[in-house]
Amino acid sequence: MTKPDGLLVDVAATVESQRSNQMSLTVVANGAVITGRLAPEAVWRERVAEILRDSEKLGVFSEVFAPPGATGERVDEEPAPAPTHLHFHVARILQGTLGIPETGGMYRVAIKDVSAWTVGDFSYTDG
Repeated sequence: MTKPDGLLVDVAATVESQRSNQMSLTVVANGAVITGRLAPEAVWRERVAEILRDSEKLGVFSEVFAPPGATGERVDEEPAPAPTHLHFHVARILQGTLGIPETGGMYRVAIKDVSAWTVGDFSYTDG
């Protein structure tokens, strides 16, 4: 998409304002189908930072993902700008009959790259 879908921006803004990770969404971005739950950026960053902090090899990157204010810097109380990215938690990239990874991952997708979307997530069942 050259111009982000206003409705999708509104969905992302609502997720941000509610600090909830219960909104399930499936998107097509650059040909990839990604399905999972949206999380506010700060919550997503906290979780990624936590995962990195626990890694012996990647721990030095944890501070990069620390949400604003987590390291003691001042955060202005200005109105939040419109979201530019979707932050997926417990998400999978759908490929054929597989969801990769099976347990879900943490994905950040630019809203401008989303060409199609639907509310809800998809999963495969054997049967």
